[in-house]
Amino acid sequence: MSQVIKNFNRYRYLLGELAKKNIKLKYRRSYLGILWTLIEPLLTMIVLSVIFGELLQRNGRDAAFEGVPFPVYVLTGRLLYSFFSSSTNSAMKSIRTNGGMIKKVYVPKYMYPLSGILSNFVIFLISLVVLVGVMVFFMVSGTYEAPMNWYMLLSVVPLINLLMLAVGTGLILATLCVFFRDIEYLWSVLLMLIMYCSAIFYFASSLGPQKQALIRANPLFGIIHNFRRALFGQPFDMTLLAYTFGVSIVAMGVGMFVFYRKQDTFILNI
Repeated sequence: MSQVIKNFNRYRYLLGELAKKNIKLKYRRSYLGILWTLIEPLLTMIVLSVIFGELLQRNGRDAAFEGVPFPVYVLTGRLLYSFFSSSTNSAMKSIRTNGGMIKKVYVPKYMYPLSGILSNFVIFLISLVVLVGVMVFFMVSGTYEAPMNWYMLLSVVPLINLLMLAVGTGLILATLCVFFRDIEYLWSVLLMLIMYCSAIFYFASSLGPQKQALIRANPLFGIIHNFRRALFGQPFDMTLLAYTFGVSIVAMGVGMFVFYRKQDTFILNI
């Protein structure tokens, strides 16, 4: 472990440079560039609010989020899911994408999936500006009165949890994708299932007990739910918090183990 930490410190500058490169490449051919980080979630929020807003108003709301504008509710879930989706996809493809560099220059191979996750996390943090702006808009318009309390400061805890889950999942996917290319297609289907089981544009409380239990088994739902609770001035669901951190820690442990065990054979399969 000490050798791993020493090696990481030696190449930490490279990690930052790789993350910067990923951000530049993502918006290289775009006229608006990084502004899409703000525009895309805003447009997605509008579309989902228009499509699902009226339907959910008829079917009731979650008492825990009473008074929260539906666009804000949708945006919180959509932002966290988008980061998880984009970061895991980036990490999954990172070894194959950087195959040429891996064959020529020695760099700790975990730098590639970590840089993909880090670059997407930076983009995600920037996109939170949209969430703050939308909340301020509804507060100024008088349709939402945000409860300003110390719970809101704790909203960073689910974000740390989300980053841990993304790192663990990303390392597992990066390893599997080197040997099984079909993982890319399977993961796209699983991401769709994860999205629909994360209560992004509906209220989990409107479902039956069995369906709620199924959704609560999705760690991303628990992270999104606790982020919403903290952001809207409410205490965490401690059962979900313990469960999601447990899953994230296990995912990171499994991810680091399988990546470390298989990294020396990557060059034979890329």
